Amino acid sequence: MNIPIIRLAKKEDIQQLVILCKEHATYEKTNYDESHKEKLLSEHLFPLNENIKCLVVEQNGRLLGYSTILKQFSTWDANFYFYMDCLFLTEEARGKGLGSMMMKELKKYALKKNYNLQWQTPYFNTNAIEFYNALGAEHNTKERFFWNII
Repeated sequence: MNIPIIRLAKKEDIQQLVILCKEHATYEKTNYDESHKEKLLSEHLFPLNENIKCLVVEQNGRLLGYSTILKQFSTWDANFYFYMDCLFLTEEARGKGLGSMMMKELKKYALKKNYNLQWQTPYFNTNAIEFYNALGAEHNTKERFFWNII
């Protein structure tokens, strides 16, 4: 059995990435519409660009997880930061240190740019909250809102 590797996503990963997104949505107790996702992810993630990084965990040709960060701007800080949109590992991949490895890689990207890293997780995901607390991350009490406009 090969050791899992963390690397940037490639175009050939898109189909597996959509499957992971669907699993992630189920894990977070929400719906996921797969329509056109392969096409849209391909368009947005490739060619690789400076503003979006998608990392995957691969073992034996199979993706076990992913994380995506996006460049955003904070007026308060008067600087850019990376927002971690997702960090997801399949159930079989959890508890093996892969989440910590992913976070270290994301931190490297942020440090390279001299950016902070921000993210959120659902209040009911106590495992993730404990994981992030153990990393030494801080949290605030803001609520995230969204409009499904399109």
